[in-house]
Amino acid sequence: MENGVMIQYFEWNLPDDGKHWERLKNDAKHLSEIGVSAVWIPPAYKGTSSMDVGYGAYDLWDLGEFDQKGSVRTKYGTKQELTEAIDELHKYGINVYLDVVLNHKAGADETERFMVIEVASDNRNEEVTEPYEIEGWTKFTFPGRNDRYSAFKWNYNLFTGVDFNNENQKTAIYKIVGENKDWAEEVDGEMGNYDYLMNADVNYAHPEVRKEVISWGKWVVNELKLDGFRMDAVKHISEGFIKEFLDEVRNVYGQDFYSVGEYWKDDLETLKEYLESLEYTTDLFDVGLHFNFHEASVRGKEFDLRTIFDNTILMSDSMQAVSFVDNHDSQKGSALESQIESWFKPHAYAIILLAERGYPCLFYGDYYGVGGQESEHRWIIDQLLYVRKNYAYGGEIDYFDNPNIIGIYRTGRENELNTGCIAVLSNNEEGEILIEAGQNRTGQVWKEVTGSGFENVVIDDNGFAAFKVRAGKISVWIPDEQ
Repeated sequence: MENGVMIQYFEWNLPDDGKHWERLKNDAKHLSEIGVSAVWIPPAYKGTSSMDVGYGAYDLWDLGEFDQKGSVRTKYGTKQELTEAIDELHKYGINVYLDVVLNHKAGADETERFMVIEVASDNRNEEVTEPYEIEGWTKFTFPGRNDRYSAFKWNYNLFTGVDFNNENQKTAIYKIVGENKDWAEEVDGEMGNYDYLMNADVNYAHPEVRKEVISWGKWVVNELKLDGFRMDAVKHISEGFIKEFLDEVRNVYGQDFYSVGEYWKDDLETLKEYLESLEYTTDLFDVGLHFNFHEASVRGKEFDLRTIFDNTILMSDSMQAVSFVDNHDSQKGSALESQIESWFKPHAYAIILLAERGYPCLFYGDYYGVGGQESEHRWIIDQLLYVRKNYAYGGEIDYFDNPNIIGIYRTGRENELNTGCIAVLSNNEEGEILIEAGQNRTGQVWKEVTGSGFENVVIDDNGFAAFKVRAGKISVWIPDEQ
């Protein structure tokens, strides 16, 4: 879809009321109307409890269908409610991407005894003890599901590490000792080797594990009629397995099956190498752009807005870039907190929604609010979505001459003078940018749509006009079709 928009349809603090799939279903028509073309849904399978956001993945095969971990439903609702929501989204032509958590499992049913070596928390390659035996939560039998869909059971042989010794209640990083038990090689080099992240770390060197997870991937796409995956924590999972997993799913469902990976690292070269190693079979969230937004929001007028696109996937591999402002990981109170300051949110959304490059992802918390509190940004985001849907077409010309005021001009569709838009962003004082709109637009009237109060602007005989912006604000301009 031209000018498509993804929305991350959850935030960390949603209520544990089992009503989220119902909310999503009821919102499908509205999402379509504002220009959303795809919904990234949270992990939809059973977690450690109904309060689990989904990243404490217990049973991938239980989509809210079996009485496990204290409830049939997940935090978000039942499997039936989920399929109804997806059907409703598809009715409006909206794709659905499932958040896929494959790095680890949590909430084991039983403990087992096995040999481990403790490793340093800041260097997984540094062994700090001799091998010794612990009691770990590694046995997953899924008694509530009773072998429905899959009879596969998990034990310590299928994991590479855990972080809790039940015998003495000690938390540490324990590498499990045994054949094929070393950390995966094709992972990020942070912490020496960042294979281990949390809970019971899945061992993709084991052929039975690969077979089971790939089988689940094919099943869940068919079961939910999915259009794509959001791949969680890919920096911690063997690159080879991620590629194998996506290839196997696409062999069944076609090469257009979508994937975007979460590789949380502000290092462009690492992300470029990852894309190359996966042969560009997945997109990546543009973490570098997010951190540029964060820095800009914190530093205010001291930040040089001309550098906003530096070291971003948006500029290096734009076809693979999913641009975002904030998400559940960056929002306040989360493990990777780096939330964009409120004053700069309109700036960041103007950039991702009106720029020519990238696949923008809207965050539920920014649009609907966090923890039940309404978002102060919804109105401005609605304006930007309206402009994206109706006007943000054609090439992009950046006016990056001033460190405190920048402009983005979308030239519009060829021979359609009622399309095109201009965004002007300030992080300091009020000002203006002289834009060359083109002599074909001579005499055309442009209006501002974010409530700045500026009078309409007329393109002069040479194709130029000055577009103003308030101090520390944005202004967005479109042709006035009246």
